Amino acid sequence: QVQLVESGGGLVQPGGSLRLSCAASRSIFSIYIMGWYRQAPGKQRELVATITRDGSTNYEDSVKGRFTISRDNAKNTVYLHMNSLKPEDTAVYYCSADGSAGPYWGQGTQVTVSS
Repeated sequence: QVQLVESGGGLVQPGGSLRLSCAASRSIFSIYIMGWYRQAPGKQRELVATITRDGSTNYEDSVKGRFTISRDNAKNTVYLHMNSLKPEDTAVYYCSADGSAGPYWGQGTQVTVSS
């Protein structure tokens, strides 16, 4: 098992940038897929981006071209670089890691995009 801790959330103006970090309690070298999800008030949790062990990425259409997911296996950390933020991006962002019995989740970090 692995514990995940997200950080980097906060309040940012529209058009601004933010970098989220997900620190894992153990090596993520062997974890094939890691990702970021988000949940806004009144909405279901949705997939934002994923990254495989070899660096292949996938993005939800609304964030493609604005967000970049990356991983540093040596630092046991996954990042989400968010640019050109919109109010619609406001949500709690969760880090995830695949597991044999389902995904592991962090506690989440709040991102608020507002003027």
